[in-house]
Amino acid sequence: MEPSEILETTQEILQNPAEILNIETSSIDAALESLIQSMVRFGTKLLVAVLILIFGIWLSNKIMRSFKKMMKLREFDPSLQSFLGSFVNILLKSFVFIIVLTTVGVQMTSIVAVLGAASLAVGLALQGTLQNFAGGIIILLLKPFRVDDIIETASGKVGVVKKIMIFTTELHTFDNQVVFLPNGALANGIITNMSNGTNRRTDLSISISYGDDVAAARAAILSVLKKDKRIIASPAPTVFVSSLADSAVVLTVRFWTHYADMYAVAADINEQLYMTLPKKKIHFPFPQMDVHIVK
Repeated sequence: MEPSEILETTQEILQNPAEILNIETSSIDAALESLIQSMVRFGTKLLVAVLILIFGIWLSNKIMRSFKKMMKLREFDPSLQSFLGSFVNILLKSFVFIIVLTTVGVQMTSIVAVLGAASLAVGLALQGTLQNFAGGIIILLLKPFRVDDIIETASGKVGVVKKIMIFTTELHTFDNQVVFLPNGALANGIITNMSNGTNRRTDLSISISYGDDVAAARAAILSVLKKDKRIIASPAPTVFVSSLADSAVVLTVRFWTHYADMYAVAADINEQLYMTLPKKKIHFPFPQMDVHIVK
């Protein structure tokens, strides 16, 4: 630009400063008005989204209560009730959050794209969790155990099954511990279901001294077993010599009971035999060793 042109432009600005200020002021006012309108619109959307979130969570909880009540009235399997309850609860909560995001202004296509990418990343990162989900479905379909069954897992945990959920199974041990076991490990591992089968066999080992009458010991033991009404008559209880140990003759006492009575009966029979056999001149041996001194 030539010096003369710069001078002319400066003169025009000096001659009409009000007009230029009016132009700048109107632009700032328009920008502020647009900003305020945008904030009002976003605030309105945010308020509506919060109201939808509160109402959606309340409604989903109400639907869950009705759904659980319906499953109880239809007498669904208890294992299926806990699993479906967890699944439907997560599904309803996810639906509410998607509605909240779209209300705020997030495009549905963006949500789908993010969910697709997240699903791939989560699928790779949480392979074990997906395995637990598949394990839960397998447990419900094949039913190796149900709620209220007593099971022993491959890891050695023994207890009563309280809930079968989407990813885990809740187990209450007999010493009142609450254990959450992954469904994937349960579905792929060895499970001993102690509640399957009406009757269970119990074997007790009783040691008597060498020289005691085995027939008299057998008769005394069978007499004690006969008095306990919880022991099943057929198959009949048996008593036999199972081994000749270093300091004792070992008798195996075998009988059958209902699985619910198994542990209590075993404890009672041990106590009864401890009190009864000495009265019949049957002795419980102590570990002993003969030492010969050669001069």
